[in-house]
Amino acid sequence: MAPGLEAPMLTDELLDAAVGLMRGARVAVLTGAGVSTDSGIPDYRGPDSPPRTPMTFQQFVGDPAFRRHYWARNHVGWRHVDRRVPNAGHRALARLVEKGRMAAVVTQNIDGLHQASGVPDDKVIELHGNTTYAACLDCRRRYELDWVREIFAIDERLPLCTACGGIVKTATISFGQSMPEAAMQQAQEATLAADLFIVLGSSLVVYPAAGFPILAKRNGSRLVIVNRDPTDQDELADLVINAEIGSTMSRAVGVN
Repeated sequence: MAPGLEAPMLTDELLDAAVGLMRGARVAVLTGAGVSTDSGIPDYRGPDSPPRTPMTFQQFVGDPAFRRHYWARNHVGWRHVDRRVPNAGHRALARLVEKGRMAAVVTQNIDGLHQASGVPDDKVIELHGNTTYAACLDCRRRYELDWVREIFAIDERLPLCTACGGIVKTATISFGQSMPEAAMQQAQEATLAADLFIVLGSSLVVYPAAGFPILAKRNGSRLVIVNRDPTDQDELADLVINAEIGSTMSRAVGVN
């Protein structure tokens, strides 16, 4: 947050409106980077976000030197992975699942914190994959990062699949890589199954994820957007709350 700016406030009127919309609703949620900032993970577009030079999928696949750089960069970041824990926003969504109210959590995040908060795997739809483990690009066999770390520690050796010899990469969707068809289909089905669609911490500028709130509205669903800053789809929403996500959702779920 920029110096001198106060955090957005949640008013009782906005909270009551959110509770009213949530009462008895079948909920689907789209989460973006803003949900995880309270867990110490910076978002991609905020004023305090670090500069990023993304490696493309084509570079990773096509050149061992790029793959070595990729894993070296990840090697530096591994020491932070285990320190990330779910925050109040994640826990509020887990509570909605416990109440039997959640169709699915569709997420643009790759940190695995929804699962860590208690949301079952089959309720989390990861549009951009997951950075907490790796997978073979050919046969999709899963590998834990500890295994990759041990391989790479030997003279920066590149990990290869022990089953088929394929290239191993974190289970994320990189720039230039095709979106996962199964996840996209599941996200569409969850969106159409809900009568309340909630967007949390997403700027709604990255497609195809930003298309799901539009699909929900066209299907007759109510739309709630909770984000610190305005989004491009605020005019479509039945309710917009510019406030802290964790406290907003904790109070809304706790009193509903």
